[in-house]
Amino acid sequence: MHSSSSAAAGPAASTAPRRAGLAAMTLAALGVVYGDIGTSPLYTVKEIFAPATGVPLDAQHLVGAVSAIFWSLMLVVTLKYVLLVLRADNRGEGGALALTALAAGAVRDRPALRSALLLLGVCGATLFYGDSLITPAISVLGAMEGLVVIAPALQAWVVPAALLVLVALFLVQRFGTGVVGRLFGPVIVLWFGTLAATGLWQILAEPAILAALNPWHAVEFLAGRGWHVLAAVGAIVLALTGAEALYADMGHFGRRPIQLAWTGFVLPSLALNYLGQGALLMRDPSALANPFYRMFPEAALVPALLLATLAAIIASQAVISGAYSMTRQAIQLGVLPRMQVRYTSAREAGQIYMPAVNWALLAGVVAAVLGFGSSSALAGAYGIAVTLTMLITTVLTWFVVRDGWRLPAPLAVTATVLFLAVDLVLVAGCAIKFFDGGWFPLALGATLFVLMRTWQRGRAEQRAVLQRDGLALQAFIDGIDPRSLHRVPRTAVYAVASAESVPQALLHNLKHNQVLHERNVILTVVFAEVPWVPMTERVQVQPLGHGFWRVTLHFGFMNRPDVPQALRLAEQQGLQIPAFETTYFLSRETIVPASAGAGLPRWQARLFAAMSRGSSGIAEFFRLPDNAVVELGTRVQV
Repeated sequence: MHSSSSAAAGPAASTAPRRAGLAAMTLAALGVVYGDIGTSPLYTVKEIFAPATGVPLDAQHLVGAVSAIFWSLMLVVTLKYVLLVLRADNRGEGGALALTALAAGAVRDRPALRSALLLLGVCGATLFYGDSLITPAISVLGAMEGLVVIAPALQAWVVPAALLVLVALFLVQRFGTGVVGRLFGPVIVLWFGTLAATGLWQILAEPAILAALNPWHAVEFLAGRGWHVLAAVGAIVLALTGAEALYADMGHFGRRPIQLAWTGFVLPSLALNYLGQGALLMRDPSALANPFYRMFPEAALVPALLLATLAAIIASQAVISGAYSMTRQAIQLGVLPRMQVRYTSAREAGQIYMPAVNWALLAGVVAAVLGFGSSSALAGAYGIAVTLTMLITTVLTWFVVRDGWRLPAPLAVTATVLFLAVDLVLVAGCAIKFFDGGWFPLALGATLFVLMRTWQRGRAEQRAVLQRDGLALQAFIDGIDPRSLHRVPRTAVYAVASAESVPQALLHNLKHNQVLHERNVILTVVFAEVPWVPMTERVQVQPLGHGFWRVTLHFGFMNRPDVPQALRLAEQQGLQIPAFETTYFLSRETIVPASAGAGLPRWQARLFAAMSRGSSGIAEFFRLPDNAVVELGTRVQV
């Protein structure tokens, strides 16, 4: 069975599962959405004053640096994401691909621009995977580095301990995160409460740091660095990593709980902790070795290490789950081949496990930990993927607010120019770290982009070949002589990419078995560029004559594609498809690279053929009954 992307109409409002109470959803949002940005205090301040940035460690620069962190959080996270971007929901869903679909829909009357925006959105999606690799590595390494504060002799155990925690985390993914997920909220509440309390304690000891709340100190700090400011900006951006999660996780929790959690608890806790680290360093510059852990009294170091480890695990879990969700969206929007999807909860459709994604991420995370070896080394790689994603989000949001919402041009232009300027400075600050590790997420993103574009182009070429070489369906049906064929009293469902051509499986069935079923359903599955399609719009049925029917099933990119369940809805439109009297005939296409000069470039055709061979089974992906599926092979040259 084939899927394709379409801007099919969706519901007027999201049909996502009904959300629980506001307080419960706010607590849950704390646990999942803010784990990444919540672990940034483990390493951000230390990196701003690292030797590579050249920032002097004195009171003036401490006030300026903390001020820059605070106002970056206010401008980028609060103003851009919490107040603006969260409003750009695609029927309740957020994230790079959901925003891309929304922006593409806003310019659907301009095909060239629409194609360019879809391409830009694919770039944003590929960069997300770079974050999914580096966040677990840097968060867990940053937590484990507390071992050195407890006992310097434990330095050699930092990397092994981090690897042990990470491997265990990926191994338990197959069991689902439902039980552990319920613990995330309370643990993160304790984490942010600890950030606030330790920060406040240090501020009371050195209240001069409160001058950092004046934005002028941030301006002076950045302006006074000249071109060297980019090195400092590349470190300050570490405080913003995780901002994209606010938008990406909106479909799970809703806009209001995410906004309440940020303004009411997360932002104040982060601000107090960063101010506290600045206050500590004003009093004791030697604490720069690890200012986060040095904020704790010696007796509290072990509990702090354990709490930081739990927070790092939660931050890692958030991006791992996000990678599963992003991959499923990409598959259903037609930019990645089918992969095995296991649903780990009978009640929560969003809780999924994808083995191929899990093991690929684990391999990448282990390579990052072994290759970089410390949170400071990984900080060079961290940020560039996130800031480029932020830049892409700003560009896509412009088309939503201007072409979709029709906001007045002066307001839309002012907001977009402001955010673009900030994003470009952040990207530039991270770009100078390219040779220090910034190449890592970019290389990963480029590889994924080639794979996604190859799959898109290959599928388009495959459909074009099948349509060009196939027989016109309606002419075939009109030419059927009922007396010359033996009709079998059952239903045959033929799954096809193009509903206008005779399915190859049907031609094989006629040629080899010399029979035609009484009821023949030509089935096409369309994945819409909206997250949810309601049951009332799930099925379209069109009778074609001589016992043939054309059925189109519509799913959103967040829907669980259960074809037998959806086909039961055809009964309301006059088509009976008895579950125990139905056979699904599938065409398994073997991709063969065409001769030079035809179809795809030879290297891309070979890559597409390899991706097709590795694609998971159609029957499993669409939940077809194993004992009712017949697959017939076809060779297709691309």
